[in-house]
Amino acid sequence: MVHSNAAFIVYGVHKDGLLDPDGNLFIDQSIIDGAKAALRAEGVALVENDLIIATKQEAKDVLLPIAKDDSIDTLVLFSGTWVWAAHMIGAIREFAKTGKGIVIWTHDGSQGWRPVGGLVLSAALSEVGIAHKFVYGGISDPKNVKKVANFCKASALKKSMEMTTLRAFGGRGMGQTCGVADPSQWMKVFGIDIDSRDTWELIQTANAVPQEEVDKVCDWIDENFTTPVERNEGNLRSVRLYLALKALKERDGFDYYTIQSFPGLGDYYGASCFAQSMMLNDGVPTSTLSDYNTALSSIMIMGLSEDPIYYGDLQHVDKANKEIKIIGDGAVPPCLANEAGVSLAQHGIPTEGEAGGLSISLVCKSGKGVLARISRVNGRFRICVAKCEVYQPDPAILEERKHECGIPFWPHAFIKVQGDIDGLVENWNNEYGCLGYGEDLYDQIIEFGKLMNIPVLAF
Repeated sequence: MVHSNAAFIVYGVHKDGLLDPDGNLFIDQSIIDGAKAALRAEGVALVENDLIIATKQEAKDVLLPIAKDDSIDTLVLFSGTWVWAAHMIGAIREFAKTGKGIVIWTHDGSQGWRPVGGLVLSAALSEVGIAHKFVYGGISDPKNVKKVANFCKASALKKSMEMTTLRAFGGRGMGQTCGVADPSQWMKVFGIDIDSRDTWELIQTANAVPQEEVDKVCDWIDENFTTPVERNEGNLRSVRLYLALKALKERDGFDYYTIQSFPGLGDYYGASCFAQSMMLNDGVPTSTLSDYNTALSSIMIMGLSEDPIYYGDLQHVDKANKEIKIIGDGAVPPCLANEAGVSLAQHGIPTEGEAGGLSISLVCKSGKGVLARISRVNGRFRICVAKCEVYQPDPAILEERKHECGIPFWPHAFIKVQGDIDGLVENWNNEYGCLGYGEDLYDQIIEFGKLMNIPVLAF
């Protein structure tokens, strides 16, 4: 999960203890302190500055060093009172060149003339074409604070992608046309480099993993799963793939990866299900079948959520009940298991990886979240997102529900879509359902799309 580090800057001409004709301070320090505390409570770390900006020189002195500070991802401009926009806009323009997010927050209320300072500065930025978000409202309504915090987290996600690397192991899996990538487009839009390799080095690394490391993982499975691991060659290869991916990530320094899985690796060495599950569980965004768009969705969702993503097939859509079943082919983060826990299974489909190997079986825990996916339409990125709730079917019929798909031992998530399920299904662009946990994800993903200039279809 990415954590936002925002610069909190107050601006206003009537500062330094200046009183209005009624004898009151123009700038109310208690409002400023309350706004800072509210943002911190939402998980936004603040870089503060004691100088309230009023002049062109002050704007340069404060904003230009912030622009050069790589630890800062967002600029929060807080309206203390009214301001001459011309004194601010030059320095803000320079800051905007960094690509970091800018939000103008104006606390409501007549005292201090804060709305004037907020509106005039927002209008100036719009006139010049400087992208920013404008939030009007006080901390008495948590929705106002959420708007600022969600923007900050989306901005942090955008910045976190820059100068990162996605490793691709193998070519296209299962002939997917809707998951291919243009490496130049990825670099242009997100700042992510795609480094493609075949799977030979991965297999060689897996075979070289010391047996004691394999035994440690097997012992961990025995302690944390409801079923012990049978230590046969196929199962141990699944464990070795996981350890090999960890080793290569540490050695080569890539940030995320995608893997072909099959045809190829899953046919002559072992299924990648267990390895994918554990890497996601470790917090590493990834995807199967070299589906780059699912990898992007994984990066986006895991950057915003405390829980890892679960991507699996949208195996059935019940429009009448607004229910979707997500069933993946044995790959799911174990930490998403409901109270029944997590068990081991076999991959189980000879036509999709004859070598077999370990997979994971569970039912996903309850919780609110989103179905969200980045995809491409006619070569241009777009995002689909819908609010949803993961629920638990009645225990009396759970086994029956799991047998509906014909493969009951693969991981299941039972989803209720809260929005327009017709619009969601008609515009979804892949068979994978990308599930993220977190009530704020919906708004944060919308903010991320705006920051990236990517159209968002919100249902």
